[in-house]
Amino acid sequence: MSRISIAQMDALIEEQFPFAREFGFALESLDDGRAVVRAPYRSAFLRPGGTIAGPVIMGLADYAVYVALLTRIGMVELAVTTSFNINFLSRPGEADLIANASIIKLGKRLAVGEVEMASVGADDLVAHVTATYSIPPDAI
Repeated sequence: MSRISIAQMDALIEEQFPFAREFGFALESLDDGRAVVRAPYRSAFLRPGGTIAGPVIMGLADYAVYVALLTRIGMVELAVTTSFNINFLSRPGEADLIANASIIKLGKRLAVGEVEMASVGADDLVAHVTATYSIPPDAI
């Protein structure tokens, strides 16, 4: 069971994460150590060549891992990314992006998560991400 709700995350976005609000990131579902986050397609996300810009994809992935982590540790706003690796696998279509994030290892000070990201309506993954987060002392 998740230690946070979608309503709590939405409130945190409003208070602390204006970039997520500006990009339109929307939580689809939360579970214990898992989060599904959508980035609604916007033509403003396109870069030359007509593909969604890497920073949008990376931002969505990082945010999705953060949310998945909070489902396990609760509202610990100061958990921060310490490592982020992305493999761009295919060109995203002109469609919403869906990030499926999960926490694959949770320790006392570090958590490791991964994201599989796809364009809505496509079979191929757009990106695969692994990320490590630092958890503040005494947070868990």
